[in-house]
Amino acid sequence: MADTQQRLQGLSEQFQKLQTDLQNNIQSRQKLESQQQENKGVQKEFASLDDNSTIYKLVGPVLLKQDKAEAILGVDGRLELIGNQIKEVEKQIKEAQDKSEELKAQIIQAQTEAQEHGAQAQVAA
Repeated sequence: MADTQQRLQGLSEQFQKLQTDLQNNIQSRQKLESQQQENKGVQKEFASLDDNSTIYKLVGPVLLKQDKAEAILGVDGRLELIGNQIKEVEKQIKEAQDKSEELKAQIIQAQTEAQEHGAQAQVAA
């Protein structure tokens, strides 16, 4: 009986840690999606500019003049990087959800075993 309780306690702790990790991954994905939307907005702005438009990039406290093609490449590169990061975080979320479901099943099984042992102890008494 004590063995089953210890197993149940360990599974519950694993499940709680997994849920915390899952929440952190979801928050990371939300931040990345926000960055992605911001960069898509910048990309749309660049598309509406003339070829001879002046673009400035904020570097620390200084605005530096930047070539339009270079600015577009920078934004495109960031969008690609963010997209890859989102895919990786979504993969981690999926893995955590799968592991969570597996742990839930193990917890239910351990609870069932504990209840069966408790019922057998009552019948024996």
